[in-house]
Amino acid sequence: MAIETKESLLHRLQEVEAWEKEQNDLWFWEKLGRLPFVLLDRITPKFVREKLGTAVDEMAAFLETGGTYLVQDEAVYSRLRTRMGPNQALGAQEVSSVPLTIMNDVASEMRESRATFATVQGATTGIGGIFTLALDIPLLLGTSLKVLQEMALCYGYRPEEKRERLFVVKCLQFASSDIVGKKAILEELAQFDNPASQKDVMAQLQGWREVVVTYTENFGWKKLFQMVPIAGILFGAYLNRSTVQDVAEAGMMLYRKRRILERLRQSKEQSDAISSTPQQ
Repeated sequence: MAIETKESLLHRLQEVEAWEKEQNDLWFWEKLGRLPFVLLDRITPKFVREKLGTAVDEMAAFLETGGTYLVQDEAVYSRLRTRMGPNQALGAQEVSSVPLTIMNDVASEMRESRATFATVQGATTGIGGIFTLALDIPLLLGTSLKVLQEMALCYGYRPEEKRERLFVVKCLQFASSDIVGKKAILEELAQFDNPASQKDVMAQLQGWREVVVTYTENFGWKKLFQMVPIAGILFGAYLNRSTVQDVAEAGMMLYRKRRILERLRQSKEQSDAISSTPQQ
């Protein structure tokens, strides 16, 4: 398999870092969207709030075992295999060495596939207004978790591992956070693969409930429009698509950066090993 040069990896890293800087400015509507959530909570029927509670429970199950949201790797691997060539053996170990360009292409395909699914899902659950909104929230959460796992698989990481599922949840949290939250998460993830800090990272599992709260608050004024029967079809389709695209983009960029940094570390280790080898 082709290995990227150090220069090409650094160029890709600069692209991801430029994207990270763009995340430091919330759109006006995103800022406004957080304001009416208290009002939304007051007018939300009990059965909708119960669905939100179910989403919290499902997130707990996902972190512990993967629950019903754990995806199969073959769908992603088959796409990677198609790009690499029909005779290319591709298992969990080999994926980590796939050229970054191919990883990026397949990740983009998976993002669009899930966004299309979310569009149909949002339109369907928008038919009945607030009554079908109760179904939309856990479905959208599930779609978001699945697309993030697919991003993980595209870049050679294994979501069946508990520690990797934490990274998935952190990506979900990043997509729903404000500027301060995004900055804090980036700092946490920068040390994610540092052996000295792995115990601290695992300790962050205690704060997973905050992720679900942030995620549901992100609906804000957007879901107010989806509460209107029939008209909710258009709003639901658009909002669910944009939500999944944002989540998938966050996962794609954060996993891409992680893979780039790992390859740069490996390149440095190889260079150090060569330089320390006694000359004959």
